[in-house]
Amino acid sequence: MPIGASNCTVCHREFQPRFRYQVREEAGRLSYYCSQRCQQQADSADASCTCSVCEKQFVLEYPYQMQSKAGTTVHFCSTDCRVADATNEASRSSVQVSSPRLRRRIAVFNHKGGTGKTTTSINLAAGIAETGRRVLLVDADGQGNIGASLGVSGEKSLYHILVHGLTPREATINVRENLDVITSNETLASAELYLAGRPDRARIMRARLGAVTHDYDVVVVDCAPALSLMNQNALFFSDSVLVPVACDYLSLVGIKQVMRTLRHMKEMLNHEVALAGVLPTFFDVRNNISREALGTLRSHFEDRCLSPVRVNTKLREAPAHGQTIFEYAPHSHGAADYMRMVSEIRSRGVGDEDQRSNGATAGGGRGDGGSEELVLPSRTATSRVATA
Repeated sequence: MPIGASNCTVCHREFQPRFRYQVREEAGRLSYYCSQRCQQQADSADASCTCSVCEKQFVLEYPYQMQSKAGTTVHFCSTDCRVADATNEASRSSVQVSSPRLRRRIAVFNHKGGTGKTTTSINLAAGIAETGRRVLLVDADGQGNIGASLGVSGEKSLYHILVHGLTPREATINVRENLDVITSNETLASAELYLAGRPDRARIMRARLGAVTHDYDVVVVDCAPALSLMNQNALFFSDSVLVPVACDYLSLVGIKQVMRTLRHMKEMLNHEVALAGVLPTFFDVRNNISREALGTLRSHFEDRCLSPVRVNTKLREAPAHGQTIFEYAPHSHGAADYMRMVSEIRSRGVGDEDQRSNGATAGGGRGDGGSEELVLPSRTATSRVATA
């Protein structure tokens, strides 16, 4: 090869770069283009999209291939797919809902760690699956605790779906009857960098996972304990949120930030997330702080505060055996509490479109749609065991 000669990244032809456009540095790697035509082909490949109907990868060419819906952009590879989407939407809007139904997408979310999000996500998904509904459990936490708790490790993960455009069906693992899982691992940190560089960075998860949700009755997303772009994607993907709150003082302080974040989702991204419920966890009736925390949550959130999940050793042991609490200790307090949680969510009609108009939004408690004033218990409250 002559000195200074390079191979075109697109057609692999050997050439001598003479113009600035012929050499481009991207992500620390140099790309070479022998002509403007090859450069345009490379740019078109980078602009590939996934059809919202058939999930086919294609390059945008015509205006009809894009449509804005509810603050997000959907894509269609052909006129047939666009017509099919319009037909499905019209048929869905004409269906009369005769009884309350579960929301399709539930994020289990709290900024604070140690509140039982992963345990709640697994047992919520497993409990719903036991009722005969098809459920997809998505691990949006780079710690990968969903896979570890269920004893599975996927060859492909949420990272490959978000960054490489892998279809969700290629990454799902069937772990139980009616229950599929998309796992995650430490590579999800790299996905955050990818999301940060995209103009629609808060909407990537919704675009990538949107089509596969039609295969399931419910999708549960386990969020990481962080203020992150990944969590913002998870909330924009979801239409409701379940907030586990440990029965201690700091968790009550943290829930103010949770409600503020959910309100910002509506203000900044025009996406309203309904409050499926606030779930008190690690409840110990013997402790003053547990009783006061539960009273505070019930006073503020009223019927949106679910029955508490009691402290139970079996809940901590179940992941070591790769089982849900219903499999490991079906007669334990933990199994009873989580099955009651599933029943309460279903009985309260999470998924009924009228919930939004009735004030069951994530803006705050008391159905006021925006108040975040939470009266905390006295700092003098301690966790000592009550003597009475």
